[in-house]
This record gives sequence, C-alpha cells and structure tokens, in this order.
Amino acid sequence: MNVLFLTLFLACSGALLILNPEGFLSSLLDGTSKSATLCVALLASYTVWLGLMQVWEDSGVTRGVSRLIKPVTKRLFRTDDEKALKYISMNLSANMLGIGGAATPYGIRAAQALDKTKNAEFSSCMLFVVNATSVQILPTAVIGIRVALGSGNPTDIVLPTLIATAFSTGVGILLTFLFLRDKKRPTCVRHKKEKKGAGTK
Repeated sequence: MNVLFLTLFLACSGALLILNPEGFLSSLLDGTSKSATLCVALLASYTVWLGLMQVWEDSGVTRGVSRLIKPVTKRLFRTDDEKALKYISMNLSANMLGIGGAATPYGIRAAQALDKTKNAEFSSCMLFVVNATSVQILPTAVIGIRVALGSGNPTDIVLPTLIATAFSTGVGILLTFLFLRDKKRPTCVRHKKEKKGAGTK
C-alpha cells in the first residue's frame, strides 16, 4: 500500500512539474495546510467520541448495551462467549457512530476472543463482513471532514449513508450465511457416507 501511494505521489508530482512547474510548490504547500486542518478536525472528533466510549465502558453502559443486543449478536455471530460479545457490542457502537479508528481496537479484541470459541471460522468471517460494511447511523468522521472543508450542510449525508450501509450490511450478512453454509455441506455429506460405510462393515 505504501508503494502504491508513493507511486501515485511521484506520478502526480512529475505531471505537475511538467504541466505547471510554477504552481508545484504552491499546490504542495496548500495541500499540506489542508491536510493539517483536516487532521486537527478529525482529532477533535475522535477525542470526543473515544472519551465518551471510555466513560460508557467505565460506568457500565457498555455492559447494558451488550445485554440489550446480546440476543441478536449471539445468533448473528453464533457464540456465547461473554467477553467476545462485549467487544463486539463496542465495535458495533463505534462503527455506528462512524469512527472506524475507534472500532478497530475493539474489533481486534473481539477477533482474538472469537478465535477461541467453537464456531471461530464463522464468527470471525461474520465479524470481518460486519466491520467492512458497518451500518453508520451517524457518520461523524465524514461529517468532520465536510466541516473542515467548508461544507454548507455537512449533515445532509446522514440518511443516504444510513441507507447505503444498511443495504451493504444486509447483503454481506446474507452472503456470509449462504456461502459458509454451503461450504459445510460437503463435509456433512462425507461424514454421513463414512458413518454409513462403517455401519455396513
């Protein structure tokens, strides 16, 4: 990935130097200034939500949320592991708030906990799919970017984002159930044949 970004940067820089050498330095400085402004805006947004999530965890709100959505997550991820369900609920909460950077640590902890469970393969695949599609009720990171770039109405993406991510998550979950279920069928058939052969002997 770093090689790809470096290649793109060098290609764009070379093209700009050839086509508009006078504007190369000013464009570079302007881009750096905008990047710094954007980083500060995102830092403020992430600081607020990470702090709030830590307060939720310390005050026991996350345990309540985990219990509330436990019936859904238990069936969706096919696990009874309390620790994994707790991290999954935190991961889902962060993704729903649109702060993927905050969701990543909880996702890693959830994946590590799921690796030790009975249906580790299915649970890990479902976790990956849900994180990749991630329903976003409030896309705070994107809203922060739009605010930093001077958008006149930075929150007008809330409804389209919710619809798009809900659809992608639904399709991803459906495909996960279908593909992993189909993957297990040959194994079941093979076991039945082996049992039948053993019985005839």
